[in-house]
Amino acid sequence: MHLQYSFIIPVYNRPDEIEELLVSFLNLKTTLNFEIVIVEDGSNHSSETVVNTFKDRLNIAYFFKENSGPGDSRNFGMQQATGNYFIILDSDCVLPPGYLNEVDASLISEFVDCFGGPDAAEASFTTLQKAINFSMTSFITTGGIRGHKNQIGKFQPRSFNMGLSNAAFKVSKGFGTIHPGEDPDLSIRLWDLGFNTKLIPEAFVYHKRRISWSKFYTQVNKFGKVRPILNLWHPQTAKLTYWFPTLFIFGFLVAITAFIFHFEWFLMLYILYFIIAFFLSLMQSKSIIVALLSIPAICIQFGGYGYGFFKSFLKIHVFKKEAKQVFPELFF
Repeated sequence: MHLQYSFIIPVYNRPDEIEELLVSFLNLKTTLNFEIVIVEDGSNHSSETVVNTFKDRLNIAYFFKENSGPGDSRNFGMQQATGNYFIILDSDCVLPPGYLNEVDASLISEFVDCFGGPDAAEASFTTLQKAINFSMTSFITTGGIRGHKNQIGKFQPRSFNMGLSNAAFKVSKGFGTIHPGEDPDLSIRLWDLGFNTKLIPEAFVYHKRRISWSKFYTQVNKFGKVRPILNLWHPQTAKLTYWFPTLFIFGFLVAITAFIFHFEWFLMLYILYFIIAFFLSLMQSKSIIVALLSIPAICIQFGGYGYGFFKSFLKIHVFKKEAKQVFPELFF
């Protein structure tokens, strides 16, 4: 099978991000032909002017549509694309020079209809971005679900760096209307349809995340809310590990209470965990500041996700509420 690649990139009010991403396309070291399909999702700040400055150097198709969310925009882009294998990226990503060659070599060696790649922090990222990247990607915080070689269970590609064959897109009809969570939902439906997924560790992207502490909390809180909904839709994928952030936070509160009553050992376990996280982050980043910021990043991640998960579990699984009614912000 001859693979013809189409990059699908939805964008919403981020012309500066698109410019940086397109520059990284110019720096790809590859002889492979590819096209870029950019879908403007009803933005107020259009990227069209930026995109036009690259049209004489890159094979780009630009489309503007009414706002309908990233999942629907990706589906729209895949419908317009001419390739037979789609690579889906977020607009806040930057590609390393060898990215496409790594993807192509892996798919030629072991073809799958859906792959995912990791995200990493570039040297130019801020200390906050690097700390959040550690929290989001470390095996001791997420179990490797975002692209660690030793991830727990079958790999669910994430849409910031995800490949999908045209055949799988046509059968699955692509992404649903939930957001976030549209990417694991698609992965699970693909498995049910008989398609395979895999991680390509070498096909990483630099993921800026455009994050502040408050935005990070909002993001992970939504991730937490989404998971019980996905567990309801796909009960065969529910795992005890999804409870870990909630149990971690409840346990931390218990540990502090126990410490007040002179039971120190429980809190010592948490302190040991944070010490391990600090040194792992230090080894990765070579920065004491990043390592220190990784501790509040982990707390915000677990707190936001854990609270969102517990709140959603109660409403969806205990009180049997309709997801779209109690969490309308998660649906387009």
